[in-house]
Amino acid sequence: METENESKSSSWRASKTLLVVTATLGLFTENFLYGFVVPILPYMIEVRLKLDPSYTQRLTTELLFIMGLISMPAAPIIGHLADKTTSRKIPLIISLIGCTIGTLLVATTPNLYAVYAGRILQGIAGTGAWIVGFAMLTDAAGSKHLGKALGSAGSFITAGVLTGPVVSGALLQWTNYWTAWAAPLALLGLCFIARFAMLEETTTKEIKPSTVDDGAVDETAPLIAADSSNGGQTIHGNEESKQAPSRGFYSVMFSIGSTYAALLNVTAFSMIISGFDTTLPVHLRDEFGWRPAPIGSIFLGIQVPSMIMAPMVGWLRDRIGLRWPTALGWLCSAPLFWFLGVPSQDNFLGVGAGTKGQAAFVATIIALGIIWSFVRGAGTFQLTTTMHELKEKDPNVFGPGGASSRVFSLTETSFALGLVLGPLVTGALADTVGFYWATTALAVLSGLASISSWIFFTHKAPIKEAEGEEES
Repeated sequence: METENESKSSSWRASKTLLVVTATLGLFTENFLYGFVVPILPYMIEVRLKLDPSYTQRLTTELLFIMGLISMPAAPIIGHLADKTTSRKIPLIISLIGCTIGTLLVATTPNLYAVYAGRILQGIAGTGAWIVGFAMLTDAAGSKHLGKALGSAGSFITAGVLTGPVVSGALLQWTNYWTAWAAPLALLGLCFIARFAMLEETTTKEIKPSTVDDGAVDETAPLIAADSSNGGQTIHGNEESKQAPSRGFYSVMFSIGSTYAALLNVTAFSMIISGFDTTLPVHLRDEFGWRPAPIGSIFLGIQVPSMIMAPMVGWLRDRIGLRWPTALGWLCSAPLFWFLGVPSQDNFLGVGAGTKGQAAFVATIIALGIIWSFVRGAGTFQLTTTMHELKEKDPNVFGPGGASSRVFSLTETSFALGLVLGPLVTGALADTVGFYWATTALAVLSGLASISSWIFFTHKAPIKEAEGEEES
C-alpha cells in the first residue's frame, strides 16, 4: 500500500510535463535576469555606489556586454562536461545556486568589483542552465513534438529578455529598489522548488553482451556462434562496431552547411532582441516623447503575438519542415525593420512623429511580433534536427553520451555573440547616424538570414520517433 502511494506521488514528479515546465521556467528566468538590470543600473551606479553620473553609460555598457562575453568561452566547456554526465538535475541545481549568488552580489552592490563578479557568475550559471535546460527540454519533448516544444520555449526566452526591463523599470518607479529585486528572487525561488521536485528517469544505456551469466551454459545456443554470410565473424564484427571511435562533434557539425545557417539564425535573432533593448527606449523618448510605461508596453507588442502563435508555428514546422516558414519569416521581417526607422521628426515619407507616425510604429511592431513567430527558435530546431539526422545514419557518430548538450552549447555561444554584437552595432549606428540606419542594418541582417535559411534549412518534417520511444 505504501509502495503504491509512493509511486502515485512520484509519478507526477517524473512526468514529462514537469520536466518541460522546469526547463522552460529556468530558461525564462535566466533571460529575465539579463534584461532586468537595464533600467535599474543607473540607480545602482549613481545612488548605491555613489559614482559620478559621467561613468553611468560606460559602466552600463560594460555590465551588459560582460555577461554575453563570458558566455562564449563558457558554453563549449559546459556543453562538453554536461554530455559526460547522465544527470540533468544536478547541473541545473548547481547553475541555479551560482545564479542566485551572482544575483545577490549584483542586488546588494557592496562595491563595483562585486557587481562585476556577480554579472560574471550570472553569465556562467545562466549558460549552464541554458544548455542543460534545452537538452532536458528536447529529451522530454521527443523528436515528434520538438517543433512545438522549442517554439514555446523560444517565446518564453524572448519574453524573459523583453519583460525584464519592463518589470524592473515599473517596480523601481512605482515602489522601491528592494521591491523591484523581489521579482527575480521570487523567480529563482520557484526554480529551486521545480528543480528539487523533479525526478529523473534512470535510463542506463549499458551494452549487455549476453543475458546469460558468464558461468552458465545456454544449451539452446549453437556451439559456434557464426553467421555464414560473414564467414563466422559476427561477434567480432559487432564488438568492433560497438567500440568504433566516435568522430569529433565539431568537425562533423561544421562540415554541414545547415549548421552555419542555424547559427546565423540564432545570432541574428539575439542581435535584434538586444539591439531593441539598447535603442528603442531612447528613440521612443526622444522622437515621440514617451514615458517609461508606454515604452515598456511596446515590447509587449513584439512578444504577445509571438506567444499566441508559437504552438501553431511549431505544429507547422513538425509537418512541413523549417525552410519555408523560416525563410519567408525573415524575408517579411526585412521591410518591417526598415520601416521602423521611418516614423520620426524628420517627416521622412510624410509619416512624421505625430499621431500618424506613432500609430504606424505600433502597427509595425505588432506585425513584427506576428512574423517573428516563424523565425523564433528556428536555428535551435535546425541544429537539433541535423543532430538527429546524423545519429539516425550512425548512432555512434557522437559517442555513447550523445551530443544534445554540445548542440545547445553552440546555440548558447551564438546567442551570447548576438547579445554582444547587438548593443554594439545598433547602439553605435543609432548614436552616429541615427535610428533609421540602425533598423536598416537589421533589415539587411534579416535578408541574409532569409537567404541562408532557404538554401540550407530542412525542407521536410523532422525525424519521427518510433512508437516505443514515443510512449516511454
